[in-house]
Amino acid sequence: MAKRTQLARLGLFDAKVPRYTSYPTAPHFDGDVGPARFEQWIQSIPANGNISLYLHVPFCRRLCWFCACRTQGTATASPVRTYVETLDAELALLRKHLPKGVRLSRLHWGGGTPTLLEPDLMKRLIAAIREMAEFSDNAEFSVEIDPNEIDAERLDVLVEGGMNRASIGVQDFDPLIQDAIGREQGFDVTRRVVDMIRERGVASLNTDILFGLPHQSRARITETVQKLLSFAPDRVALYGYAHVPWMAKRQQMIPSDVLPTPEERLELFETARKLFAWDGYVEIGIDHFAAPSDGLAIAARTGKLRRNFQGYTDDTADVLIGLGASSISKFPQGYAQNAAGTSVYSSAIREGRFATARGHAFKGEDRLRSRLIEAVMCDFRIDATEIVNNYPITRPQLFDILVEAAGQFEDLVQVTEDGLYIPVEARPLTRMIARAFDAYDLSKAGHSSAI
Repeated sequence: MAKRTQLARLGLFDAKVPRYTSYPTAPHFDGDVGPARFEQWIQSIPANGNISLYLHVPFCRRLCWFCACRTQGTATASPVRTYVETLDAELALLRKHLPKGVRLSRLHWGGGTPTLLEPDLMKRLIAAIREMAEFSDNAEFSVEIDPNEIDAERLDVLVEGGMNRASIGVQDFDPLIQDAIGREQGFDVTRRVVDMIRERGVASLNTDILFGLPHQSRARITETVQKLLSFAPDRVALYGYAHVPWMAKRQQMIPSDVLPTPEERLELFETARKLFAWDGYVEIGIDHFAAPSDGLAIAARTGKLRRNFQGYTDDTADVLIGLGASSISKFPQGYAQNAAGTSVYSSAIREGRFATARGHAFKGEDRLRSRLIEAVMCDFRIDATEIVNNYPITRPQLFDILVEAAGQFEDLVQVTEDGLYIPVEARPLTRMIARAFDAYDLSKAGHSSAI
């Protein structure tokens, strides 16, 4: 790693930058993309092609304070049932406009807490999805599972419906930290759910943990990682906690004086990273780890790793359709996002139209810069030949961009005749390096810490 003083001089511990799960990032979406354009993009999907589907369930039994996702608490089943009825109608509307023969290569249920759904609602959604489109060969159906909101009956429904990848958010197992972030989830409870998932033959298990949480120390994160490794997950996301209380009001419950400093955040990340490496996991991009046989590791080795709203992916579909309130879709033409409020979203669907409220149609250098940023985030390199062969830019023009970007990071980023390369010691700066290719005004939104 570059010396701490050099990283500090380059601004790593002060910078606020996007996570670049899209380009341009969501704060730059506008009202120019609405239901009519979304419908056109749906109809332009090639017949018999593959798409991915993301289904958003924004409800939680209890709101965790650390979370900045679009969620809402509910103590009763009534709003959840009404919401599922709306999802059912949205799926029917989508089926009406999809070209013939389109199949699902990926299906992901996220939230919120998808496992809050009662078994009959899960069955209803699975049936509606399968009526909309058949699964492709080797399709992946993943579900975010809250160990506090799952039981044998619901797991059985999901597995019978085709779920073959489960994702469990852990965050941290330390009771003091769980209390500080409003997330009680004991190790024994999580262990039991992992065992239930394995017993049902689910092929793959994802887990998420966070670094940078209140009261977190090297000793505490070490204990959490060691407990997590006892589950033998196929894939781990090690995300940095984004403290953005001006955007996520519930985070005001977390006192800022017990949060690690940016320098301490880097130490926490490095501590966890080394533990995963020692256990044989392959480092994927800036914050994922995978077993060597996992699809992410294979994609990274073969240059097919991609980035989307869920982070790193080996999904090769050109179209990702998001259903539910606030969900974002990606097409070759641009992005489209549903209305964030469940009432506005539901009203649109009940009226028989898509709930698209904003988005972004690609223009100018968007596709080029999107690929440059994705290559940096996924591969830590930009292959000049690939870029020149696939985008409207000459080699001299590309190298002007690369040299200008590299020049912002002293001698840490290398530009050779092959393109740009970020050596291991400079990789903590990756999101900042990606920002150097961003042509949009980053002052439009407050972003999270660069580390």
